[in-house]
Formats: sequence, structure tokens, C-alpha cells
Amino acid sequence: MAGARRRIDPTEGAAALAAWQEAAAPPSDLPVPRPVLATAVRYSLEELTARAPGNSVEVRVPPFGVTQCVEGPRHTRGTPPNVIECDAATWLALVTGQLGWADAVAAHRVAASGLRADLSALLPL
Repeated sequence: MAGARRRIDPTEGAAALAAWQEAAAPPSDLPVPRPVLATAVRYSLEELTARAPGNSVEVRVPPFGVTQCVEGPRHTRGTPPNVIECDAATWLALVTGQLGWADAVAAHRVAASGLRADLSALLPL
């Protein structure tokens, strides 16, 4: 996509995501080093924006990153009308297909507010 600004090298990001996926897969459930976790989250947020450019939905994965994506009305001030927030483990499970969108929302692992705050058509990446 033209205009998408990447801060994470795609090769490095994909490697971090693969490392997280391997560590998180049962039966290992190993802790992932914070820099690897941060890189995987930031890379996946950049990838989401590349695949669904726009500014109508804000996706927050504190403390690692935030992005705006999905075409629609642009948000510029205050709290966005469409916000999705979750922890890093939940986000990466969604990105890799280990967790489905509906299941994550039903289990309150994802906070989603607004008419456009549904990434089920975009996940897994």
C-alpha cells in the first residue's frame, strides 16, 4: 500500500510473531521476552493498517502500540467513536488465529465500542 509507514522491518516483525506463536503454543506456554512481544504487536498493528487503511477505528494494545485503520469517517480529536482495546497476548492470539473475534469479545478479552469496532473480517492476518 502506498503511503503506509512501517517502523518495523517486515522480516523482523514476522520473525517476532513466529517466536511468540511458538512460545505461546501448548504445551510450552513459555514467557516471551518483552522486546519480542513488543515487536510482534507493533508489526501486526502495522500489518493491519496496511491491509485495512483508514482512520475510523482505533486499535489499542497497551503498552506496546496503537493504530488507526479501516476506511470511514476520520477521527481527529478526543476519544474516537470506534475503539478496540486488548492486551498483547489476546491481540496476538487474534492475529494468529489462535482465538476467534467473537470468542474474545464474549470472554471480555477485547473491549470494542462503536459501530465499526469489529475486526472479525480482518483477523486473523
